[in-house]
Parts: sequence; structure tokens; C-alpha cells
Amino acid sequence: MNEEYDVIVLGTGLTECILSGIMSVKGKKVLHMDRNSYYGAESASITPLEDLYKRFNLPGNPPESMGKGRDWNVDLIPKFLMANGQLVRMLLITQVTRYLDFKVVEGSYVYKGGKIYKVPSTETEALASSLMGLFEKRRFRKFLIFVANFDENDPKTQEGVDPNKTTMRAIFQKFSLGQEVIDFTGHSLALYRTDDYLDQPCIQTIHRIKLYSESLARYGKSPYLYPLYGLGELPQGFARLSAIYGGTYMLNKPIEEIVMENGKVVGVKSEGEIARCKQLICDPSYVMDRVTKVGQVIRVICILSHPIANTSDNNSCQIIIPQNQVNRKHDIYVCMISFAHSVAGKGKYIAIASTTVETQDPEKEIKPALDLLEPIEQKFVSVSDQYIPTDSGTESQIFTSRSYDATTHFETTCDDIKDIYKRMVGADFDFAEMERGRQDVFGDAAE
Repeated sequence: MNEEYDVIVLGTGLTECILSGIMSVKGKKVLHMDRNSYYGAESASITPLEDLYKRFNLPGNPPESMGKGRDWNVDLIPKFLMANGQLVRMLLITQVTRYLDFKVVEGSYVYKGGKIYKVPSTETEALASSLMGLFEKRRFRKFLIFVANFDENDPKTQEGVDPNKTTMRAIFQKFSLGQEVIDFTGHSLALYRTDDYLDQPCIQTIHRIKLYSESLARYGKSPYLYPLYGLGELPQGFARLSAIYGGTYMLNKPIEEIVMENGKVVGVKSEGEIARCKQLICDPSYVMDRVTKVGQVIRVICILSHPIANTSDNNSCQIIIPQNQVNRKHDIYVCMISFAHSVAGKGKYIAIASTTVETQDPEKEIKPALDLLEPIEQKFVSVSDQYIPTDSGTESQIFTSRSYDATTHFETTCDDIKDIYKRMVGADFDFAEMERGRQDVFGDAAE
């Protein structure tokens, strides 16, 4: 422990483990510690089921109808991976995919007028969907074709639109799309949580819709993937990568002090010993004096003995409740997985509803989602504070990650990883450089 490291990482959440893996591949000497006895920090999957009951202070043990406690791996943070998104790219380049198996999520749904409908994301589905009338369908189809062909470097594809000036609101007007179609395009395809995007340049939204369609095109049923045995497998996969490159891991390590000299981090004290470092990466819980609270997220984990009604009995799906449908400012999300993903007892389903808190009564806010899940066998409610760093790390060399947000996928997490990387290294994260770095070490044996 009394050694000199390039980078010390505190907390084994997904953001921290990916950065620890990337830094190790770059040839940095990394020490990674966590005060908990398990991997994953806030983004852990809890097993056995008894531990989940304890964590949420529920009295007694799970009923026998839940099956063997060890069959459960329950995510604390519900998210899926976009099949064509940045996290999948990081997994493929680092070959962390070798440690994981994925399944495609079977459907994506949107809530409208109290009912749920499958999200149409191809021209064929759009024309068959009961979400829109006939003329609306034709206009929507034209819009989808416009987005698919749009190339910001080729004015011929832009139909007079300036990607960096024209707002998304103006694009919707150009195709005469009505409010409900705008709702599900912005929230179920572009996956925005609020309506702020409408008055921002359209290029961002066009990229997001392309990401959705390209992700969907890869496997067909939905654009989302989910790892067998739960999301807790992801940080562990990157921890393995770091270890292959010489990273040192220590769980169950109480962090007593972050040692500073002249305003700059020089080490971390644990159990009376000091490990020295040049840079420190950590989650907000280790440096509460360097973060600020920006809101709260409520997450409700529900155990069910049935698939969600009106989802064609799928054993996994996502439901988005656009904020306009329930008079809110933020969308409500439901992610459902099941025994088919080795995360629940036989015949059991786990649905996790989440949203950004807006009032003093968060449980009431999330009720529209819970109503879709009835009957619920057991629920576990958590309200988490959301933190962002107040210190960019330039002076202190302490780089703090953001809390996991209420979005239903990992794109924002990857943006945070790239942002921290840039602040640490002074250059943009380069996927190609990562790939070369890995091949330099393993050569052809990497395949």
C-alpha cells in the first residue's frame, strides 16, 4: 500500500472502473480502492436477494415464493446499453465483451393516454402503428427519411436546414408533425428527458435519432442490450481489464483522508497507510466538499410474477412515459428484465421505474409507472441525491464523476467518462488509440 501510483481510483462504479481500465491500458500504474466489500458502488447488482431486503431495511427474509436468493442479481441503477452506442464501442475495443454475454431487450414502448404502444422506429412499423392517423404517418415517414439521409457535411441532404442554427422545433414544423408525434420522437427516439431540446440546434437531435435507428438496425427487436447476470457485470469486466494491465484492486478499504499538499492531491490514507499518487479519480461520495447537489432521482425496484400487460408477454422491455402525458417536466422510465437474464428467480420479473424528482412527494410522481406494473409482489423505493463536481480537477488533480442520472441508457455516463479523460490527459478520448494500445501489448494474441 505504501507505494507511488500514477492514478488512484476510489469507488468501483462503472464510470470509475472504465477510467481505471483505460488508464491501465495507457500504461499508467493504477490503484483502485472501494470502501464496500462488493464491486459496483452505486451501479452494483445486489445478490443474494436477502441482501437487497437488508439494504432497504425490510424486516424478515424474502418469501419462499421468490426462489433461491442466489438466483437474484438486482440492479440498483436501471439502464440499458444502446447497441450502437459509446459503451458498446468501449466494450468491443477493450474486448471486455469476452467476460460478458448480452441479450437484446425485446421491445420499446411509449405511454399515451393511459395506454402503452410499441415505439415505431422503422418506416414499416410507423405505417402500421396505431399511435398516429394516416396523414400523420406519411409526414412522419418523410421526416424519418430526411433524418436517415441527413449529412451535416453535404448541403444537398439538408433541404435548406442549417444543422447548427435551425432549431428542432422548426424541423417539426417543416414536416407539420403534431404534438403527440413530437412527444414520442423527442422522448422515445431521441431519448430526451425534458423539452429543452426543441429550441436548441437540430443536429444534436438528428444524431440521437440516428443512434436509435442504427442501434435498432443491429438486432431488430429494440435498440437496447442487457448483460446476463445484471449490470454489475460491467464494472467487474473493466476491473478485470485493469488487472490484466497491472492495476491493483482493494475492496473493503475505508478511506480516512485524501492527502493534499499546496492544493494538489498527493495521496490517499487508508488504515494508517498512505498510497501516493499524481491524480485521483473518485465518485462524489468520497469528496462531498467538492460536489454540489443538483436534484434527486427516485427509483422503485418492483418484483413481479408476470410480464407487463400489453407488452406481448416480453421478458424484457422499456416503457417511456413522456412528461406531457402526465403533466410533468421530466419523463418517467420503466426498465424490465427477468429470469431470462439470470437476474431473478424462475418465473419472476424485475421492473424498475425511475424519474427526476420534482415535488415533495416523489412516490406520488412515479405512480403512473407503478400503475402499469400491478400487481407488484414487493417494491424497494430509493430517492438518491444527484451530485456534480464543483472542482474541474485542473488545480487539485482530483477528478470526480457525476451521479448516475435518470436516463435509461449509458450515453450520458460515457460523456462523463470522456469529459474526465480530457481533463486528466489534456486531449480528447480517442477510440482508435485505445485499440492500438491494446494491440501493442497483446499483439495477435488479443484476438
